Amino acid sequence: MSQGPEPEGPAAPGLLPYASATMRQIWSRRGLAAYVLWPVSVLFGCAAAVHKWAYRARLLKSKHLPVPVVVVGNVVAGGAGKTPVVMLLAGHFAAAGLRVGAVSRGYGRTPSDCREVLADSPEREVGDEPKLIKQAAGIPVFVAPSRYDAGVALLAKYPDTQIILSDDGLQHHALQRDLEICVFDDRGLGNGFLLPAGPLREAWPRKVDFVVHTGERVALTGGFHAPRHLSRFAKDIHGARIPLAELAGQPVVAVAAIARPELFFAMLRAQGLRLAHTLALPDHHDFQNWKRPFGHDLRIVCTEKDAVKLWPQQPDVLAVPMALTPNPAFFAALDQAVKRLLKS
Repeated sequence: MSQGPEPEGPAAPGLLPYASATMRQIWSRRGLAAYVLWPVSVLFGCAAAVHKWAYRARLLKSKHLPVPVVVVGNVVAGGAGKTPVVMLLAGHFAAAGLRVGAVSRGYGRTPSDCREVLADSPEREVGDEPKLIKQAAGIPVFVAPSRYDAGVALLAKYPDTQIILSDDGLQHHALQRDLEICVFDDRGLGNGFLLPAGPLREAWPRKVDFVVHTGERVALTGGFHAPRHLSRFAKDIHGARIPLAELAGQPVVAVAAIARPELFFAMLRAQGLRLAHTLALPDHHDFQNWKRPFGHDLRIVCTEKDAVKLWPQQPDVLAVPMALTPNPAFFAALDQAVKRLLKS
């Protein structure tokens, strides 16, 4: 294994990976603020291009795992639905009889080691999204600063693994990949500028194997539609399902610490839930020492990603899963591509 994390790619100057509502507003159109930031985005674009070229020129080393690697990522900052796509693929491949594993950087976790994500792993040690993948898909999941190191560790413990999913990592060129899936939502490319003037992590278009649109519409020409929607049930800490219809009409508190909390709140309302209060927190908020802001008389509903952090201290919180409904043609095309990889 390598002795340290592989370069992840240039970071946007002065910006967190998941932007505020103000930045998302700037990124939605080519207004004055976007043009003021545009010179910085040119520098960011140059740094991204040099980073990518360094791997192509073999100045930086890119490594290949002995099994096919499918990277699920995006070129737009913020949540477009990468992790739900990873969980969808994990379930699909497992149902087809394939032995699947997943790797991730584990954004926001405290240690910087390489470790397996277990069902009882503290979220702060493995990251909220890797833990969600583990709980929802039940597959082996490893996290490390270097996704290659995570893959090596996964294969060492689970040598019969046939395919590895990488949650995020389109810009992580240190790990070679066999298939790339780029995820978009209704925002499309935003204003089309690179960070920080726009939402793009790298220039688009660029070659990928599959484009998946998780919004209500196909935001860009081409690709497969897999719209996101809420499940018709919530889950408690024990996994028991409560139909959302039973909650309809009751005042509830909706909590979301995701990239686009307003989307979650709108989906809850569309299912008939009456939101007495909504609490939008920064993406990946850790919820440590979090106290209920509205007392115990109102039920709390949240996303699955937030539940993995809330349940240890708020065990009565209900999680509402997000589901994807892909066009059947997507699975048909993906299965053909994976079949070729496994035969090679």
